[in-house]
Amino acid sequence: MTHQPHRTAGPGAVIEEITALGPFFAVATHPAGAPPAGPWQPLTGPLLAERAAGVRAYLAAAGGQPPEAVEPRVAASVAHLGLAARLVSPALAAAVLHGRVLGCDLGAVRWQPALGGPVPLSLPDDALLPPAAAPSAGRLADAVARRVLDGPLAELAGLFGASGVSPHILLGNTASAVNGAATALGAARPELAARARAFTALLLERPPLRPQRGRTPAGAFRRRSCCLIYRAAPGRAGALCGDCVLHGATA
Repeated sequence: MTHQPHRTAGPGAVIEEITALGPFFAVATHPAGAPPAGPWQPLTGPLLAERAAGVRAYLAAAGGQPPEAVEPRVAASVAHLGLAARLVSPALAAAVLHGRVLGCDLGAVRWQPALGGPVPLSLPDDALLPPAAAPSAGRLADAVARRVLDGPLAELAGLFGASGVSPHILLGNTASAVNGAATALGAARPELAARARAFTALLLERPPLRPQRGRTPAGAFRRRSCCLIYRAAPGRAGALCGDCVLHGATA
């Protein structure tokens, strides 16, 4: 099966179309090797630790609790999931809309670490690789897995692993982010929903996400770990996410 992008377009047009999908897809660009100055920041360990602390306070306030009531690893997992979604969403859109790979080292990414919504994201202007000649969907999935999932997404998980979140949960967060990006893409462009789902299924079949692919009896995505957000509620009795492994669990 050959992937059929809508049309050949220049990098600027591709980024513009991706950004038009909504705030979880929106990206700015900066010259490769010349990242923008503040308020743009690198995704460093200390800044991510500050992000997790901010998320901890936010989750605690939502439940009318002091920050100490929320476990640090819960906040770190939730912070990781949100950032993973921001990184993977534009990459998924580039693949589905144009059959192209959008990815770079995490050190080249810049963000504005504000709470309360999708963080602004800027990528180097060489992050969008040149289009391949009529790539098959499988080869495109291989390239996205190698360039994005094993690249900045793996680097991001490694940084959050220092916060005590298990690799199993971090992989589950990444898988959930991929699935969520497909859902958001289908909502923004319904005519692309089936293509987005098909491509996402290919990504979930590839390392490193293969151990995380699971399905409900009805065929919906079900991750094989929990992001832990339910534990942020008073009594650790919050609602479960729709794709959570704990649905139907007996323990």
